[in-house]
Amino acid sequence: MPAPGPRPPPPVRLLLILFAVACSCGLAGAGGGGGGSCELSVTRGGALYSFALAAPTPAHRHGVLSEDGFYKVAVNDSILWFQLCDEMVFNFDPPMCLNCEDCGGPLRCGTQCGALVSNNVGGYDVCTTIGSLSDSHLSLIDESNPQKGVVVKMFSTKCSISVSVICDSTVAQVPDKFVVSGRCDYATTFKHPSGCARSISASGSGWGWFGTLFKTILSLLGGYILIGAVYRYYFLGIHSVEAIPNLDFWIGLPQRIKTMFVPATRNHVNYNRDGLGAYVSVSH
Repeated sequence: MPAPGPRPPPPVRLLLILFAVACSCGLAGAGGGGGGSCELSVTRGGALYSFALAAPTPAHRHGVLSEDGFYKVAVNDSILWFQLCDEMVFNFDPPMCLNCEDCGGPLRCGTQCGALVSNNVGGYDVCTTIGSLSDSHLSLIDESNPQKGVVVKMFSTKCSISVSVICDSTVAQVPDKFVVSGRCDYATTFKHPSGCARSISASGSGWGWFGTLFKTILSLLGGYILIGAVYRYYFLGIHSVEAIPNLDFWIGLPQRIKTMFVPATRNHVNYNRDGLGAYVSVSH
């Protein structure tokens, strides 16, 4: 069994660990196309469009979420309740309908699903769960125009609901109608600032994931130095610049980097003629 090679000094091992952690964080944050159930990032035409429906805006601290705990839309004898990015909460005016077992049961009807509809059947209000928060996804309203907004689609066993959140940076207009297609597919639309892309960066500008990686490394490194200095100052009684952990390593770091990128000057031997025509060696 071959003997193990020399281990790098502790500061070097620390840098390697910090780099590995930063890579993990940077790659996780730079994943393109996804996000949570209410987040979406897409690239179109060399630009990155990011949506975060639940993020607060200056006028809406809960983003697109209804502060009442639900949105309610009534059309004829049918009533639609839904919430985006969270399950519904009813502190007042809860649904009063039959067959609510899939969404909280008769005592807490509407509290364990993302969307519920009530239809009058034979004189009775009958509920149907049409959307679940755990079975939802986001997509663009217009694939060729990301700035138009996004569609939140939720599914249940037999039904679905599509909520189009149209970008309007100035006003939030709650839905006032819905349409039904097929057997049990509902759709509604409203305007909201959260439907606008929160960040647009042109391709090639900025540092992208490398910038995130670089900032993460600096943050981890700064935290290590700060914690180490505080520990050495208060617990070891070192009250000078020596309180900085691994000070010799940091002082010599520029020279280490220089030797890595600047090749060492080699001893070249040149041959010149002397006055007699013979060749003599000259060392530099």
